[in-house]
Amino acid sequence: MKLRQWAIALLLTLATLAGILSLPPRTPAQTSASLTLADAGLSLAKLGDGVYGLIASTDFPTSDPNAAICNGGIVIGSDGVLVVDPFQTEALANLMFATVASLTDQPIRYVVNSHYHFDHSGGNAAAAAMDYPILGRGPIREFMLTRNLEMDPNATAPNLVVNGPTEIWLGDRQVQFTEFDGHSGGTDLIVYVPDVDVLMTGDLLFYQRIPYLGDSNLRVLQSTLAQLATEYTTARILPGHGPVTDRSGLDTFRGYLDDLEAFALSWETQELSQAAAIAQTPLPEQYANYLFQALFPSNLEVAYQQLTLGYNDAAAIKQYFQAQAPALKAL
Repeated sequence: MKLRQWAIALLLTLATLAGILSLPPRTPAQTSASLTLADAGLSLAKLGDGVYGLIASTDFPTSDPNAAICNGGIVIGSDGVLVVDPFQTEALANLMFATVASLTDQPIRYVVNSHYHFDHSGGNAAAAAMDYPILGRGPIREFMLTRNLEMDPNATAPNLVVNGPTEIWLGDRQVQFTEFDGHSGGTDLIVYVPDVDVLMTGDLLFYQRIPYLGDSNLRVLQSTLAQLATEYTTARILPGHGPVTDRSGLDTFRGYLDDLEAFALSWETQELSQAAAIAQTPLPEQYANYLFQALFPSNLEVAYQQLTLGYNDAAAIKQYFQAQAPALKAL
């Protein structure tokens, strides 16, 4: 009976993992020349001297092909610029590049993907067209050229891959890249500008947004957030999604994950099925004003799989399902 429950839960989760990040098809958008920050739902925030964030206000899912979903970053040095996460379309990436040109005469030297997810990397093609080096971490090329193809048939993967702590100098400005894990299967990379104490986390931090957790490892992500809060105590933080924050934003997101853990342990004690667990668990009131609420049921599914049933991540769930397929078909 328990195997049947696992089978049903696995099928539901695999379907969710396959579809929850599906963005609207790439319908014609405004041209790069006509697109404005307002059109894209973006606002420009100064994070420090020569360091900026492009902050997305769009809810998810969105039907507007011009709307940016994630945040982007701009770091200006004395002889060049580095940009982080060029959004999900070439038009949005070109809008980012145009915004850089409005801020400085310095050329763009690097484009960085904080991880492989399409909403942060779909604009890479625009960077490649400008011959900007694109930097990412670990298995990011493999993931982009396989997992991203449904939404981006012409996915453009980074051509510079870093493994281990790395630094780049933009003239007199140092930019540090450090690997952390927990959100996107070994491709997460943070960007830190030490002279102004600004941290860009990618999707290791969602702030005032319900997170996407489809290929996260919840235990590792909890640990990563605690480590970031310890190592970057005073930093001004640009999250992957949501408004600019500080160490308190890391604590808030970790608190959300702790709530998921509490739910999962309660479901285990009650011996609930995944469907019953989700049905009895509404979004807690303290998150009622968060955007991306459509992702909450999938968060519960991930918590059930990883913390109630004990599977560590999406890859483990898929591996288990494939191994059990013959037996499950006979149920």
